[in-house]
Amino acid sequence: MKSAREETTQLLKEMDGQFGAFFEWLEEQYDPATGGFFYARSSKESGRFTPDIESTSQAINIMERVGLLEGWDPELKAAAVRFYQSKQDPTGYFYDADPNMKDDEVMVGRAIGYSSHALAKLGAEPLYPLPGRSSAAPDYMATPETYARWLESIELVNSWRGCDRLCNSAPYIFQMNEAERAPYLQEAFGFFERIQDRESGLWGEGSLYVQISGTFKLHTFYNRFGVPMPRVREMYASILRCLRTEEAFDMCYIRNPINLLHSMKLAIPPEEMREITEITLANMKRLKQADGGFSRELGHSPTAPNVAQVKANEFYPDMPKAVHLGLGLAEGDMNAGTQAILIRWLCYELAGLPVPPLELPEGLFAKYGAVR
Repeated sequence: MKSAREETTQLLKEMDGQFGAFFEWLEEQYDPATGGFFYARSSKESGRFTPDIESTSQAINIMERVGLLEGWDPELKAAAVRFYQSKQDPTGYFYDADPNMKDDEVMVGRAIGYSSHALAKLGAEPLYPLPGRSSAAPDYMATPETYARWLESIELVNSWRGCDRLCNSAPYIFQMNEAERAPYLQEAFGFFERIQDRESGLWGEGSLYVQISGTFKLHTFYNRFGVPMPRVREMYASILRCLRTEEAFDMCYIRNPINLLHSMKLAIPPEEMREITEITLANMKRLKQADGGFSRELGHSPTAPNVAQVKANEFYPDMPKAVHLGLGLAEGDMNAGTQAILIRWLCYELAGLPVPPLELPEGLFAKYGAVR
């Protein structure tokens, strides 16, 4: 009879098998005309969309995690640098072509992090100073007091969306020097402490997966500033209960609990690690698509991931307009793909096992000038 650890190892090998044809799918999302990547196959084939910041950054994250980026052709790296720099406005912000993007504060804030990190990985820098180092930061960042009022104003009726908005302030705080940053962080962490549920360890309202997803978003804020999350034991119990009882119909619902577990640094009992891996693998299999990619949602790829946090039967006030990136077909999308690669890596790490390299096709990106 196999031990729980041996069974976990076998499950992880099976998870590796889910990436068959994935890298060929990734290659097909590349656009040599812009140096960026499309969100999904329909984005490219329909002719109705252009490569976007998030999808390109997610593709670069995939390549970095599997060891492709280091050996990527210098000309393709230079093209990617030009892609990002062409997206930056003199105010320091990065914008996609869709004018609705500018009205989504979460997308705008996220684009700063995505773009600046991708440029650093490519050995380059933004053309202009980032917001926070300039006068372009949002009005609510004017003083710690205005920031505190802004925090209090954020609705958490849907934890995932609300906590995402709360975390949107992190890039601006991060640009400050240590002395400037301190009172803002004091306001943020004090506020988070006051509103955390003492019993569940989670934040906000909604289904268990929605609350865990919101908590995951806040984890990124804590992690960015090197502060440990409070009440992780209660959080762990909530995650186990959710995995055992709720349906994961969104790739984020698969990734977010695993990411949280990894950040907790808790010793997970072998039987529970096997169970977590088994549930995660089963959930990932349901989102694998025939084109080789993974879809963000069960049965299809959402057309606009910027509003996919709030599902059809859920509500959040003042949602931004959808920024459509694809046609919403039964197809893989970059948002899910980057999460699938990360989930695999996190599961190996959680199990205390070395992360073996995935088998990559020969000649990947060769038709664009790169040789693997």
